[in-house]
Parts: sequence; C-alpha cells; structure tokens
Amino acid sequence: MKTSAWPPAAPLAARAALSAALAALAGAESPTLTAQALLAHVLGITRSRLLAHPELPVAPDQRAAYEQLVARAALGEPLAYLTGQREFHGLDFLVEPGVLVPRPETELLVDLALARRPGRILDVGTGSGCIAVALAANLPQAVITAVDLSPAALAVARRNARRHGVLGRLTFLESDLLSALPASSLPAPGRPASSFQLIAANLPYVDRGALCDLPVARHEPWLALDGGPGGLALVGRLLRQAGPWLAPGGALLLEIGAGQGPAAQSLAYAAFPAARCQVHPDLAGHDRVLEVALPGPVRPA
Repeated sequence: MKTSAWPPAAPLAARAALSAALAALAGAESPTLTAQALLAHVLGITRSRLLAHPELPVAPDQRAAYEQLVARAALGEPLAYLTGQREFHGLDFLVEPGVLVPRPETELLVDLALARRPGRILDVGTGSGCIAVALAANLPQAVITAVDLSPAALAVARRNARRHGVLGRLTFLESDLLSALPASSLPAPGRPASSFQLIAANLPYVDRGALCDLPVARHEPWLALDGGPGGLALVGRLLRQAGPWLAPGGALLLEIGAGQGPAAQSLAYAAFPAARCQVHPDLAGHDRVLEVALPGPVRPA
C-alpha cells in the first residue's frame, strides 16, 4: 500500500478515509465493498450508516487500524478474515484463518437439504459450521452430527453453533471423514437403526496440481482446499464409506467444482448403483452439488 494515498491531516472524515482506501485497493477484488466494509467494522457501525453519514470522524487510533486492514486487503487477504465474520444463508458466522470462508455457492446445498427436511443429519468437513448451523437454525427438530479433521475448525464451529442458539442439537466430532463415528450408531440385529437421513459435505475439491496457482490458496487453509489429484479424492472416499451410515430413502449432498459433475456422478453410481444421482448447477450454471438419493422410505427421525 502506498502511504501517500492517505491524507496527512487529522482528524479524518469517513469520506476521505474511503477515498484513500480505494486508491490503495486499486486492482483488488471488490475494492469499494472492501473499503466500506472495513471502515464500518473499524467504526463499529453498519455499512448503511457509514454511507448515510460520510462526514463521520475517524479517530487517530481508528485510522491506524483501518490503514493496517486496508494494507492486508490489498495483499489479497479475504475480507472475512479481516472482519472476523461472514454472512451465510442469512446468518452471521464467525470466521478465522483456520477455516474456509463460507461461499454463497454453498447455500445451494443448504437449500436442497432443507427441501428434504431430514431429521438426522451428518455434516462432513464442517469447517466454520455454516452448513450444520444453517440447517439446525431452519430445522428445529433435526439432530445433527458435524465432523472435521481440524480441531481448530471444530472450535470455530462450536462458537457459531452457540452464537445462533443451536449448540444443544449439534454433536461435534474430530474425524477423518467417517472414521471416528461410533459403531454403536450403525444398524444391527435387535437394535433400532439410527443411520442418517442426510449426509452433507463441502469437502476439498480443488485439483492438487492447480492449487499453487490459485490466489485463494495464499490465505485459506490447504486442508480445506486440497482435493488430491483431479480434485475428487475425498469425495470418492466419502462415497465409498457412506453406505452403511445412510438410511433407506436418504441422500448425500456433496459440493463439487465446476466441470466435475460427470466424474462425480461416475463415482456416485459406483458406490450406489441403485441410487438416483444428479448434479445441480449454481446460479452461474456451473456444476455445484452432487445429489445421491437412495431408494426406499426415509426412516422417521
């Protein structure tokens, strides 16, 4: 960031601070939104109030904090990490560098899950908990298990569940995919079946060979991005593991990358030959969610 973009005089009005930030953010993604969101964050007000009152003063300590945040944004650090939060499916989520930043594209998976109204849900690779918490907030009768390999991500997910008042209906478990799920949860002779009506997952799906060239990999955790060679290694593993855990009539909803639909469907049919497998596009028309629907009635929650 060029310090000369900032006016030397103090005190500074919000409009002048925004103007200097825009100059410093030239070439960055969404510079206007970033400049406004960061200043609103520093001032402790909403962005709408900031825009309605550009004459608001920016105190020296606030200006120093703002300059530092703008400098980090100019280097490509995600806005969500700078403000510590991100909106997803109408809810505000706490976000830290140890978790993937929730994306609007993932809201499609949540919408598809809500349409099924499942009672027992498993969220694999929960990250910030955005999928599990959004489902719990909209399905008050649902009982949800959320697993992740990262203890740091699970800590963030717990905080988000507490923030939105659904912690009591979520169970968090450190697990490499389904490896740590208790065997007592599986159906067995003489014991009521308790498998899941829905398994949801936004697993890493970036081709490992392309990861180094992506700007997102400079700041967001590789553990949440690296999908192995071809990008579908973890998706394939989950599909192979999921059979015993999925109730008759249940479904898997898995986020995938653009162009991965045909390969993901092939993996799904190999694991579930009798299932109905389809790929749902996002608003841009790109492959986004693989749905694997099993035949048979859904067991009651």
